[in-house]
Amino acid sequence: MQEGVPSIEEAFGNLRDPRSRTPAHDLTEMLVVALCAILSGADSWVEIQTWAEAKLDWLRRYLRLANGIASHDTFGRVFAALDARQFEACFMRWAAHLCPTLAGEVVAIDGKTVRGSHRGEQRAIHLVSAYGSGLGVVLGQQRTADKSNEITAIPELLDALLLKGVIVTIDAMGCQQRVADRIIQAQADYVLAVKDNQRALARLVRGILDALERWPATYAGTFDEYCESEKDHGRIETRRCVVQDISSRWPGKVDGRWPGLRSVAMIEATREIGGLVSTQRRYYVSNLPANAGRIAHAVRSHWRIENSMHWVLDMAFGEDQCRIRVQNAAQNFAILRRIAMNLLNRDTNTKVGLKTRRLKAGAGDEYRASLLGF
Repeated sequence: MQEGVPSIEEAFGNLRDPRSRTPAHDLTEMLVVALCAILSGADSWVEIQTWAEAKLDWLRRYLRLANGIASHDTFGRVFAALDARQFEACFMRWAAHLCPTLAGEVVAIDGKTVRGSHRGEQRAIHLVSAYGSGLGVVLGQQRTADKSNEITAIPELLDALLLKGVIVTIDAMGCQQRVADRIIQAQADYVLAVKDNQRALARLVRGILDALERWPATYAGTFDEYCESEKDHGRIETRRCVVQDISSRWPGKVDGRWPGLRSVAMIEATREIGGLVSTQRRYYVSNLPANAGRIAHAVRSHWRIENSMHWVLDMAFGEDQCRIRVQNAAQNFAILRRIAMNLLNRDTNTKVGLKTRRLKAGAGDEYRASLLGF
């Protein structure tokens, strides 16, 4: 572990043990054992117990484990009862040490449903996460009652993070005035997607950018444009970003209600595949000046939370297939996955995907120890 980053035992050692009696297995040791097993490919309590029993001698190099390895039932009961909010708080403090400064980074906020966590009439849990797109680090998460409650969870997550100097990107669910205000109060910038959940704002943004396209000479000096293209496996994708500064042309229209609002943007993505052409336009509001290249970079960085976090959690960690769901167990197991993901992403020397890195961690004692800073 790099200098200044606490060990797993130090970072999570103050977790309150939910068991009333003197336990046979230490909580911090159980957490470290579970994390080692998840790094090595385990995706359930049974797999954690099975892996740990096979690696007991190696684990005892670093942990006392006076009573051996807890049963999978014990792991399940303890993590089901463990205070998930306290665990999340410890996780966010630990993640903050991984990234002591975020200034200049893009932090993407987005939600994900853990589909396998539903039970009877109980809905699957939905988690809103903050992801440092350029760093590949999960910075924090907040559970919501369901997807619609992202609106209340996002401000809570923002309040828990140190965001000074970053650009925060959020999809249309988070395009709310109070969210923009929280970001400004944190001395950060925002780029928020606009859709018809904000009908008046969406009409205004489209109207401004449509007027710009019709009469560009009229708005000379108040807008910026950026374009980039990619060719890959017979597909050509062109992305055009147009940004209009609204602070002088439309003063008071929306900036009185939208804190710091300075510019509106359109991203036009055109795909050509086998002679077929499709075009999609997306709209955004921001407190940044009209710099099309900077806003285009922020929007593109936002999609890394889908491609480099959510997709990886499903493909490399099998999150959607996981049937852990009793009490707080699903939420706490999700935190363990994100700790493991951060540790694996910190390895910049192994040029393979996270699923293969987990295989390497399962087979290599030295590699596993290096990930954990042992």
